[in-house]
Amino acid sequence: MKPYYNSMSESFLTISAALAFALRHKNKGQIMASLDSPNSPPNPSFAIRETAAHKFLRSISTREAPSFSHFPYSPPPRRSTNSHIHTSPIFSSPPHQGSCAPVDNLVTTSESSNYTYRCLSSVLKRDGQILSMAMSNSLIYSGSSTNIIRLWKLPEFSECGHLKTKARMVVALQVSHDRVYAAYADGKIRIWRRTWDGAFKHIRLATIPSSGGYVRSLIARKDKTIKHLGPITSLAINLSDDIIYSASLDRTVKVWRISDLKCIETIQAHLEPVNAVVVADDGILYTASDDASIRVWRRNFCSGEWPHSLTLTLPSKHSPVRTLTLTSDNGVLYGGCSDGYIHYWLKGWFPGQLQYGGSLQGHTHAIMCMANVSKYVISGSADSTSRVWVRDSDGQHTCLAVLVGHRGPIRCVTAFLGRLEDDNEDGCTICTGSLDGVLKLWRVTRTNKESGSLS
Repeated sequence: MKPYYNSMSESFLTISAALAFALRHKNKGQIMASLDSPNSPPNPSFAIRETAAHKFLRSISTREAPSFSHFPYSPPPRRSTNSHIHTSPIFSSPPHQGSCAPVDNLVTTSESSNYTYRCLSSVLKRDGQILSMAMSNSLIYSGSSTNIIRLWKLPEFSECGHLKTKARMVVALQVSHDRVYAAYADGKIRIWRRTWDGAFKHIRLATIPSSGGYVRSLIARKDKTIKHLGPITSLAINLSDDIIYSASLDRTVKVWRISDLKCIETIQAHLEPVNAVVVADDGILYTASDDASIRVWRRNFCSGEWPHSLTLTLPSKHSPVRTLTLTSDNGVLYGGCSDGYIHYWLKGWFPGQLQYGGSLQGHTHAIMCMANVSKYVISGSADSTSRVWVRDSDGQHTCLAVLVGHRGPIRCVTAFLGRLEDDNEDGCTICTGSLDGVLKLWRVTRTNKESGSLS
C-alpha cells in the first residue's frame, strides 16, 4: 500500500503544480491585456521604465507620443517602387473617398457652425516623409526625408521647381525675403538666394557652419563656432538683429549672424533636447524642450558679444513641449505638448512678461506642429488630424474644424489668408504635410448667414 500512496501523492503534486502554473499565466495574461487595453489611462512617457523600443511602441497606444530624441538620425528606408503609392499623380481632389471629414463632425457651437471646410488638393511624391514646410510669395517649400526641397505654386498647388543637395532629411525650413534657409539632420544649414526673372530662380549661397570654419574652430578650440552635435529641430530668423537661431537635439540653441554667417553665441538652453524656437519682433526668444518647459530669453545689448540671458521659465504641466507658434502681434504664445494639449500664454505690459491663458483640448496624441494667421490657430498632431481654432476678441478659442484625411502623423503645417476663388471669402487656406508622404491643401470658409451659402 505504501507505494500506492506515494504514487497518488506524486500525481496530486504534479496536477497541483500544473494548475498553479496555468493560473499564474492566466493572471499574467489578464494583467497584460488590461495594460494594453485602449481604455487604460494615459501614462506620461517619463513614468514608463522600459526599453527605448518598447517605449516607442507603448506610446502609440496612449496619448503620449515618443520623444523626438528617440527618432533615428539616419533617413528611413525607401518603400518598394512597385507600390502604387509612388505612381500616383498629382491629384486635383482627395485620392480617397471620405478623406475630408464632413461638416457634421465639427464642434456644435454657434461659432463653429458658421464655418465649413474642404480638401482642395492632395499631392503624393516619392519623397517619403514630409518633415518641414515654409511659405512665401505664393510659394510653398516642402522638405522631406530625401535630399529634395520641392516648390509648389499657389493657387494651382502645382510643382514649379526643386532644390537638391547631397544631405538628406530637411528637418526645418525658413524663408525670409530673398533667402531660403534649410536645416538638415547633419546639423548644418544650407542657404539659397532666390531671384525673380519671370520665374523664381534659386542660387546656392553657403552652408553653415562651413567646413573651413569648422576646422579652424577645432584648432582654436572655440566651442561656440562648432556645429550642432545633433540634428537641428527648428529655425527662427530675426532680421532686425541680423540673426538666425537654430535649435537642436544637443540641448543648445546657436546664434548665427546673417551678414557673415558666423556663429556668435551658443546658448545652453535646456537640460533636454530643444524641439522648437521662435523669436518675437521685439527680440524676445522662446525655446521649447523635452524638459516640459518653455524658456524666455532676452538679448543683452550691453555685453560685447550680446549674449542671451534667461528671464523666465514657463512650465507645461509636466509634458514635453514639441512645437511653438507666436501670433503676429506677439500677443499670444502657443505651446503644443506631447500629451495632446495646447497651452497658451498672454503677453504682459513688459517685454518677456507672460501670463498663462489656458489650454486647448481635442487631440488624442502629441502636437507635432502649429501655425497661426490672423485669428486662426492650426495644429497638427500624431493622431493624423489637424484642428483649426479661432480666437475671438475676448481671447476665447473655438474649434472650427477637424481636418481628417492623412494616414500618418502630421509633421508640418502652414496657413495664409489669401483667397483662392472668391474675394469675399472669410477664412484661411491651410497646407499640411504628413509622415505618410502626402501634402494636402485645405480651405476653411465662413458661411454667409444672409444667403445661407458659402461666402
